[in-house]
Amino acid sequence: MVKKITINVRFLGGAMEVGRSAVIVEANQKKILIDYGVMVDHEPGFPMHIPPKEVDAIVATHAHLDHSGAIPMFHIRGRTPVYGTQLTFELARLLISDFIHLTGYYLPFEYLDLQNMMDCSVSMEYRETRDIGGVKLELLDSGHLPGGAQALLHIEGKNILYTSDFNTTKTRLLNEADLSYGEIDAVIIESTYADEDHGDRVELEKSFIKRVVEVVDRGGTALVPAFGVGRSQEILCILASYHFEYPVTIDGMTMEANEILMRYSRYLRDPKLFMDAIHMANWVHGWKDRRKVAKKPGVIIAPAGMLKGGSAVFYMQKLAKKKDNAVFLVSYQVPGTPGRELLEKRKFILGGKSRDVEAEIEHFNFSSHAGRQQLHETVKKLKGNPTVFVIHGAENNCQLLAKWIEDETGLKAVVPRVGESFKI
Repeated sequence: MVKKITINVRFLGGAMEVGRSAVIVEANQKKILIDYGVMVDHEPGFPMHIPPKEVDAIVATHAHLDHSGAIPMFHIRGRTPVYGTQLTFELARLLISDFIHLTGYYLPFEYLDLQNMMDCSVSMEYRETRDIGGVKLELLDSGHLPGGAQALLHIEGKNILYTSDFNTTKTRLLNEADLSYGEIDAVIIESTYADEDHGDRVELEKSFIKRVVEVVDRGGTALVPAFGVGRSQEILCILASYHFEYPVTIDGMTMEANEILMRYSRYLRDPKLFMDAIHMANWVHGWKDRRKVAKKPGVIIAPAGMLKGGSAVFYMQKLAKKKDNAVFLVSYQVPGTPGRELLEKRKFILGGKSRDVEAEIEHFNFSSHAGRQQLHETVKKLKGNPTVFVIHGAENNCQLLAKWIEDETGLKAVVPRVGESFKI
């Protein structure tokens, strides 16, 4: 008689919210934790607690803090192995180290625990399979962030997919997500943009280039606040691919991320374009360079992407009051952030007071997530008869995608709450 295996999936975070993603899969008396991130909008928020001694292995799908930022909690005393791509570990070290350095709040871990996490890392390549106590783990390219992956678990003939953050559209920096999943029994899918279609990527690029050229041609400076890992490099590659001939300057974490990506260029769509983009840019080394750059026409790419600190805030102080300049936001702006305030009210804290910004302000949605249409197409292509768990989105977006799945595909769709468990 064949023993029937029970697979249990529990959602510790990221359910009906964007942030602190964490899912635990229990099978074969093994507990595998997929991601353990933080909520970084305001005061850091953490997923539900699980005793480290109960976790047999951790999968880090990618380096963004909302997926990896709390993994060092398992390495304060423990030695839990962490699986992911080598690039994910390198970028996670950069981002978590910065998080520890910058946060003004108490964190339950420190640099030593981050180093212990790195010492416990188990590097995998895409499409490589590792056996974790009878559970086979496979990583697939997610198209979201360099080194980022989707996790596919093969357990006694059943297959569970965790998409993590994924993008099915090619960008200048990355290839599209690998959607060759085979037969699936359960899917845990993001719903960040379940309510929004992304426009044509090439048209967006052309519009961005046109606007940047207009600003620099008239003697202005275009500030592009961008996340140091991923978005900054995407913008650099766009400028290089259109043979942008004006000065381009990069600042902050972008430079450290570039140095890492130069060593792992095999994860990029076009390593030559990336290297051309790197060589095209001027790198800032200290305040003297910053002050010089802010006075000259050109493009400045600097973190933070939502203007919550970083060198972009310094440049805002210098550029915001001149009409010839422009601020081009290139990512989603979370409500309550300085970037969202700038976009909606044209105001920014200048000289300690909230003031009107004279520079032009425009938003270009260079998203690294699947939009509504891509989410629908991905679900339609699923093989088998999987149950679909919808997470990583605002409550309305999770419910919106789940309803569409049930109405249009006939598959069972579930919107889990934090702490809920399900049998597969």
